[in-house]
Amino acid sequence: MLDRPVDFDDHQIKDALADWGIHAEVLTHVPLGFGDHHWSATDTSGRRWFLTLVDLEHKPFLGGDPDTALRNLRRAMDTAAELHDAHGLGFVVAPLRATGGTTALRIGDRYALSVFPHTEGSPGDFGQELTPDQRAQVLDTLARLHGRTPPAEIRPTPPSLAGADRLAELTVDPGRIGDHGPFAEPTAELLAEHGGALRARLDEFGRRADEADASRAVPTHGEPHPGNLLWRESGPLFVDWDTVGLAVPERDLWLVTDDPDELARYAEATGHRPDPALLSLYGLSWDLQDVVEFVDWFAAPHQRGTDTEQAWRDLGVILRRLER
Repeated sequence: MLDRPVDFDDHQIKDALADWGIHAEVLTHVPLGFGDHHWSATDTSGRRWFLTLVDLEHKPFLGGDPDTALRNLRRAMDTAAELHDAHGLGFVVAPLRATGGTTALRIGDRYALSVFPHTEGSPGDFGQELTPDQRAQVLDTLARLHGRTPPAEIRPTPPSLAGADRLAELTVDPGRIGDHGPFAEPTAELLAEHGGALRARLDEFGRRADEADASRAVPTHGEPHPGNLLWRESGPLFVDWDTVGLAVPERDLWLVTDDPDELARYAEATGHRPDPALLSLYGLSWDLQDVVEFVDWFAAPHQRGTDTEQAWRDLGVILRRLER
């Protein structure tokens, strides 16, 4: 996220870092990405770490309440740690375990902290177009990931849409969003305008997800877009593993390419020819999940800021795209 959490004190992070044996001298907020909050920490010896603070109240794909979200976040972080430590996948930027063994430490009722080694590399940006060579390297890396035996803690993630029923209800009665912030009323107006098309796409997703063949399940990252890549001369590193899950390969592949010639490289490496229907299904799921999360955000107490303004712009773009 670009904005700091308004109800959080940096001293809480410094206190929590003691569980990793880290005594931070410098703590710097890093305005990065969309979804989680990040800091860089430096101790008295100059050693650095990268910190991720997860808002458990706004992680619908991990659970509908903070306790469930925390359990599934820990499963995801444990999975990433196992992929790196036990399976030897060096491209996995995995969390470090605290003294008690946890990969995600709860702070208060709402947040959880994970600590990562400071990792050098050239970061990508969400929406960036990769070069053909970069796409080939990402496909090769995904082939390595998808070929691994699933870790014990990995969470099954079949095609689904957390919060779909709630969103469908709001398209019928947008006024139920209430008035808890500057974007509540405009969001209700958007849902009134696009409600019919949105309900049709929700129905389409449900039907196609029920019909999907999910028999080929492999370890997947979930969001291998350019914003979750760090580039080195040796190739890409993958960050942000909270979406890791057991699913069909297309859950990852659709974000890389839909070019049959490029996907042939993956098929040659794995023996699996990607299904265009599943690639399309996961693209639809991505848009609908964004709508769910943005609408939930604006139906809850919120303020105007860089992040909410971006979310509001993105919501309009996605709803117009779903009309097509």
